[in-house]
Amino acid sequence: MAAAPDQVLKGLDTITGSISVVGSMNADYTVNTDRLPKPGETINGGPLQVLPGGKSANQAATAARIGAQVRLFGAVGSDSNADFLLGQLGNAGVDVSHVMTVPGASGTTVITVDARGENTIVYSPGSNGKVDVDYAHRSRQALTSAKVLGLCLESPIETVTEAARMGHEAGMTVLLNDSPFRADLPADLIANSDLILVNEHEMAQLLGIDEPEDGDWLGADWDRINQTMQDFGFHRAIVTLGGEGSMVLDQGRTYRIHAVHVDAVDTTGCGDAFMGTVLAGLASDMTLVEAAQLASYVSAYAATGQGAQASYGTAEQIRLRFS
Repeated sequence: MAAAPDQVLKGLDTITGSISVVGSMNADYTVNTDRLPKPGETINGGPLQVLPGGKSANQAATAARIGAQVRLFGAVGSDSNADFLLGQLGNAGVDVSHVMTVPGASGTTVITVDARGENTIVYSPGSNGKVDVDYAHRSRQALTSAKVLGLCLESPIETVTEAARMGHEAGMTVLLNDSPFRADLPADLIANSDLILVNEHEMAQLLGIDEPEDGDWLGADWDRINQTMQDFGFHRAIVTLGGEGSMVLDQGRTYRIHAVHVDAVDTTGCGDAFMGTVLAGLASDMTLVEAAQLASYVSAYAATGQGAQASYGTAEQIRLRFS
């Protein structure tokens, strides 16, 4: 489903909704290289950069930068990275007043980015692993006061599942990003999530279907995939296809969302930019298709800069880039 850029970007003017995000904050230790190392290989890299990241923090920052009212729930450690992470989120406009501090290290990632903008990422949970169910219960009133709830899996699965249950009971729209991917999603998490966001490889593993031998996902039987997704428990889903865009599966109907092509500098955090924009769109009464179309532009903008949160644009910056 192709739409004119100006038409899609008008959606930035409507972003006002309220979002709760439960999950992770990480300090991203990032090194640029000509190419990614092979197993057992040592290669030279550029200067080490420490950038703000974490899937949930990235998603929250994206949504806030384009105008949504965002509150983040999670934990930082007692190290120097804590103030850095909270400060960066505050600068993006995210409410971090409910984030707790726990002893030990904050979450961290080690990222290598090659000359084409592709990356490898190793995640160390740190304080993110201490976001427990009791914390979710203590945060219930603030957490459930928003319109939309964003979840990923960089926090303990029990906490994510309980947050989904609380959000669902409160009438929130619950969007689950199955990343870092796990195929064995708890039944309660599926039942209490309104829609799921995955890439094509994650979707194939989740549903137990074969990937196309020629890698051509656009030629796949998306009506069958849509039905399989519904049988699995999700009647609404977005499947991202990298440079081919994404597919929206909505109540049995299937829509193709075209990619927005740019010269990529660093793709770190682009998926989170997509997710954060979908959260913002849904919170602002967009359809799922409209939210995904806008997310294509916001995530493409992120690919033109270094890092995750550091590359995210405001509504005005994104509008100027693509208008």
